[in-house]
This record gives sequence, structure tokens and C-alpha cells, in this order.
Amino acid sequence: MVLGRALSWTAERYPEHTAVAGERPLTYREWDRRTNRLARALAELGVRRGGRVAIVAGNGEPLSSTHLAANKLGAASVPLNVRYAADELAYCLKDAEPAVLLSDDSSADLVTRALAQLEGPAPVIVHAGENPPEGCRHGLERLIEAASDGALDVPVGPDDISVMLYTAGTTGRPKGVPRRQHAEVSAGLAHTIQARYGFGEATLCAMPMYHTMGLRSLVSMVLVGGKLAFLPAFAAGPALEAIARERLTALYLVPTAYWSLLQQAGVEQACASVSKLAYAGAAMTANLTGKLAEAVRPEVFINHYGSTEVYTFSVEADAAARPGSAGRPGLFTRLRLVEPDPGRRVGPGEEVAAGETGEIIASLTSDEAFAGYWQRPDANERALRDGWYFTGDLGEVDEEGNLHVSGRVDDMVISGGENVHPLEVEDALARCPAVAEVAVAGLPDDKWGQAVTAFVVSPGEGEPARRAEEIAKWTRAESGLAAYKRPKRIVVLDEIPKSPVGKILRRELVAGEYEPRGEAAP
Repeated sequence: MVLGRALSWTAERYPEHTAVAGERPLTYREWDRRTNRLARALAELGVRRGGRVAIVAGNGEPLSSTHLAANKLGAASVPLNVRYAADELAYCLKDAEPAVLLSDDSSADLVTRALAQLEGPAPVIVHAGENPPEGCRHGLERLIEAASDGALDVPVGPDDISVMLYTAGTTGRPKGVPRRQHAEVSAGLAHTIQARYGFGEATLCAMPMYHTMGLRSLVSMVLVGGKLAFLPAFAAGPALEAIARERLTALYLVPTAYWSLLQQAGVEQACASVSKLAYAGAAMTANLTGKLAEAVRPEVFINHYGSTEVYTFSVEADAAARPGSAGRPGLFTRLRLVEPDPGRRVGPGEEVAAGETGEIIASLTSDEAFAGYWQRPDANERALRDGWYFTGDLGEVDEEGNLHVSGRVDDMVISGGENVHPLEVEDALARCPAVAEVAVAGLPDDKWGQAVTAFVVSPGEGEPARRAEEIAKWTRAESGLAAYKRPKRIVVLDEIPKSPVGKILRRELVAGEYEPRGEAAP
């Protein structure tokens, strides 16, 4: 199966099902025909099988339709981060060499500035909106209206590239991750089964579609004839309104998004139709897990652990009962834990003993796996070894056989010769009543080598320094952490630095890229 065919077959199966909710809803029949028109228009602009179409736009029907239309041509869509700086976007455009670029009003200025830095041929710009970038001569709606809606006769195969996502490394430029048609459909199928979606599901598509979570919401709904309610970017108020208005049944969000929803009044009533919850992208504390389960009372609550490169690593099927667990390997996944030694090239056969901490690696024979980075042999050399993808994540398997992710190989704090995993400390401090959010990192220290440091958001009354002292006191008395794991410093911030999908940017904390409001030493 390939993605464009999946859409067409769903349109035959459920022609009148609502595919796209909102002010301009589309049925599956209408969406299939609309993407046929757009595919023909893209072909007229020079997009060919094996080519690429860049998308710099917020979540919505234009982005999704362009993604599907490119797939119908056997071309790869390349959704790019709308929060990039102009030079980052220019780099990705030079690297991907798209024939066409879709922009919208939110990205027009960024696209103009990026194209001004681009050396060599520039892509043809197609704009969805009223205020196009400089040099744009094509409006999305006019192109669609002028094209035929008949099915295309393009021999798209399972090994054709469906999408190329750019993933940020800890150093250097973003890396292109090309994903084949077979891998994308397999990932969508795995997500559908693991999240226990049924035909006619309805979900919120609020996670950025330049990351794999947003795309998985799209593909899974296409497979089951489900309804998509788009938000250009996540915001708690509009999200709750969409959930209630469209009577959505399933949510797939990052923990910070769920935390924001729980701060809104009326979350229980707004989510009355929601029966299935899933999260990914970052760890969820036991405290947040419990509050979310109590507020929504879902029938299904899963933790999905994976990556852009290999969509599913593992799935915890009952996150409420086992908070913090990443569960068992996914439907198409095989995992191992190997020696966590960043200083040498560890082989996939160097497995750790049961119960020990190891680096998590995933078999590249998975139907969901990529085949290597785009034009980056250096990155392939680091991450791919003998048919296995080395994630850089640390984990342990408990007595019941469930995986627990404990941090990153390069995030692990070595303090006074002892290994301290940030997630363990974060989970403990998240129970403190004065802590709304927490991130832990190891900062250089003459005595300890690395000092365990907790960065917290602590809203409330009183000076930040006083709140830091209260948290420090609680840590000594109530955290249950061993002495060597307790933070040497508590630093109060206005916000924790995060990526667009909610992942903590520890490297910014280690680099000192923050403004402390107050601090204390436990």
C-alpha cells in the first residue's frame, strides 16, 4: 500500500465521511478529488516522481493536501519547521532541492528572507493565503480550480520516498530523514492498532506536521476514514473548543500540551467525547499522568516511544497503571539494550545483563524504519551499525519486561562518579506542590565534575528565591531521592526551553542560555 492509494480507497469506502473539519469541511470524496487536482497542478509546475515539494506552513488542510498530492505523484513532501531562522530554512531548502515550495501567511516573511540567502535555483512558490512571499506568482486555490480532478496514472511504489523530515541534532545542521511509502503506511497502521483506533475515529491534529506525531495523526485518520480537526499550532483554549465542537474521540499530544489543557476550566466537560489518549515526544510525570487520567477517564491511555527514524520503538498500553513505563516493543519493532559507551563504537551484540542500564537500539528491518539519512554519511556512520539504529537513549527493562527510558547517553549526569538519570530526578521533583515544570541537567562543577541542577517553573506568590528555597527544603525531606541524586542547585525560570514538540532542550540549559529568577541549594 502507498499513501495516495490509501486515500483514494478510503474515499471509495467512506465517500461521505468527514475528512477535514472546520469552516470549510471536506468529505473523503471531496478530499480525494481536491488532492488529484493539486497533484496535477504540481506536475504542471515541474514536480516529478522522485522529486520533492517543500512545505513551510502551519497545520491545516493546505499542508495536508499538498503532502497527499505530492505522494500521489510519487514525489516526497518536505514539511519544514515554521520556527526556523531564515538561515536554517535556507540550509534545508538547499539540501532538499525542492521543485516547489508551499507557503502560507504565517511563513511568508520567513520564506522571503530564506530565499534571499539561497544560492542556486529557487523552488517555484505556491501560496495559500492573502500575503505571498516576494516573487510568488501562484495561488494554491487558483491552481486547484484550474486542474482536472481525475485519478492520476503514476506508478508509485512502496520504495518511493513519501516524506523527508528534518531532525535537529545536538550539534551541527538538521539532518534529512527520508521515509519510504512502505514505512509511512506501516507506521500509520502500527499507530492505528497500538492506539486502538476504529473506523470513523475523530482526532485533533495540533502537533506540528514537520514532525512525525502530526503526520501520524494524518495518516492514521486516512486509513480509518476518520475526521481531522486542524490547529495551525497547539494552543490550549482553541484545542478545547475544537475537542468539544467536533466531539473528538482521540488525542495524540506531547505531555506539555496535556499539562496546558488541564490548566483550562471545563476540561472534563470539553473532553467528554474523548475515549483514547496517547502521548509521545517526551516523558510524562506520574503526577501529570494521574491528573490526566482522572480528568478525562479514557478507555485507552498509551505512551508511545519512538523517533523520526524508526517511528515506533515501544508502546505502554496502560500508561495510567504504569506511569513512566515505555512498555513493550511495538508491532513491527525489535529492540536491544547494549553497553552505553559514547567513547567507542559499541556493536549490536554487546547486550547488557537483565536489569542493567543500556543504550536502546532498534532493528532496521522494521517496516517502520528509514534506510539512512539524506546525503549524510557521517550521521549514518554514527547511528547505523550492522542493521541496527542506535537511538542514543538509555533504558532498563523491569522484572515484568517493560522498558523504562531513563535519559540520553549524552544527557546522563555523572556526579561524583555516580550516574544520575535526569528523568528520575524530574519525576521526583514533579511531585512537589510548588513545581509546575522541571528539567534536570548536569552543569560543570569543580567538586562533582557535574552538578545535578534542577530548573523549575514555579508560579505562585512570593519571591522566586523564596520559592526555590521551599522546593529545596521539600527535596531534602520529601523527594525520596538518594543524596547523590538530589540537585545541588534549584534554579527558578519563567519557562523551560523546549523544542516545538515539547522536548526539553537540555543543551541550552547546560550552555547557560537562560535567565534565572531565583535559586537555592538543597
